[in-house]
Order: sequence, then structure tokens, then C-alpha cells
Amino acid sequence: MEKVAIFVDVQNVYYTVRDAYKCNFDYNKFWTQATAGREVVKAFAYAIDRGDQKQREFQNILRAIGFEVKLKPFIQRSDGSAKGDWDVGITLDAIEYAEKADVIILVSGDGDFDLLVNKIRDVHGKKVEVYGVPQLTAGSLIRAATEFKPIGKELLLI
Repeated sequence: MEKVAIFVDVQNVYYTVRDAYKCNFDYNKFWTQATAGREVVKAFAYAIDRGDQKQREFQNILRAIGFEVKLKPFIQRSDGSAKGDWDVGITLDAIEYAEKADVIILVSGDGDFDLLVNKIRDVHGKKVEVYGVPQLTAGSLIRAATEFKPIGKELLLI
């Protein structure tokens, strides 16, 4: 049975799905599709913690599905901008799990991950599936993936 490790950039998926489709990503449908006939070695969902009740409920849903939820505090800068990205954390975890899985699944449209995807494919010899909203996923990330899986109607909460 093929072993998979899953890495979900929660903020990226939330904003790209909302902007493109005006609805939410269906994590249950995604899990069913991505893990069908496969053994899950590890599944991480990386999110920003604002400390509100609705967010905690969402995080508990992710945990119930099978994700380990990793949180960073929301940081509001004095200039009004916000910080809270998980790029380095996702990269470190994906490199670690590249040796433990046959397939790495990345859910993000962030082009910064093209280097990571290329490294996992070329150095570790692993298949990398990237899920993203087609019109909002970096072309470099789509090209780097072994297989690009577009987030469309079948993976949305409608």
C-alpha cells in the first residue's frame, strides 16, 4: 500500500478557495480523495491561531478527520499588516517525512514551495501531488509537481 504524508497550508487554501469560489474547502472530501487506498504516515494542517471559538471548533474538526494541527499565533504589526506564515515549518516537516512516505501531498498554491517540491522529487525520488485552486496556484508550483490536482467543485463545501 502506498504511503502518503499530507501538508496543508490552511491559510492559503482558505483564501484562494474563498476568492475563487466564494465558499470553503471541504477537508472531508479532500481526505477521502487523497487517502483512498493509501496508508497515511502523517497529516499536518498548518494554521494561524487567533484564539477565537469558531477557529478552535474548526481545528477540532481537522483533528477528528486525522490531521495534526500546528498553530502559530497571529501577529499584528504596528503598521497594521499581519504575519503568520508556515512556509519554513511546512518545508522542514515535508523534508523529514519525504523519507517515510512514497507520496508527499501539498495543499497550497504558494509558489515559494516550488523549490521544496523539486527537492523532494529530484533528491528524494518521491512523487509530489499538489492540490491548489488552478487560477490562483503559481505556475512554477504546478510545473514542479509530479501531479497537479485542481481544487474544483468536487472539493468544495457548497
